[in-house]
Amino acid sequence: MDELDEKILEVLKDDGRASHIEIGRKVGLSEGAVRKRIKAMLDSGAISKFTIQLGFTKGAKAVALVSVNPQIPTSTVSKSLKTKIPGVEVVYEITGQYDIAAIISTLSIADVNRSVEEIRGVKGVVNTNTMIILRQW
Repeated sequence: MDELDEKILEVLKDDGRASHIEIGRKVGLSEGAVRKRIKAMLDSGAISKFTIQLGFTKGAKAVALVSVNPQIPTSTVSKSLKTKIPGVEVVYEITGQYDIAAIISTLSIADVNRSVEEIRGVKGVVNTNTMIILRQW
């Protein structure tokens, strides 16, 4: 990945729906060159997927901090959270008091609550601390 790829990624982070032509104008490349670079980043895994992010006027977001039983590998719990719990958007393995930070994005607070209840039921989870996100800048 080079500087142009990083510029393309920045444009896509700001607007995942930007066309190849728009991206090309912003980074100084042709539409074809942008298309080729995006395909290469997809093939290499630099881009894993394109997704949507609900705005704060619709939906609810939360951060669930999770403590894991030391006898269960954290990576096993992380994979379970990401693949089995509806609403879990991103899972980070972290340092500090908690082992995992899971970002939850759902359509309602009730759905966030359901996701947290399911997280608590995952084998290896011993404690959670959930924070509702009020505003994003």
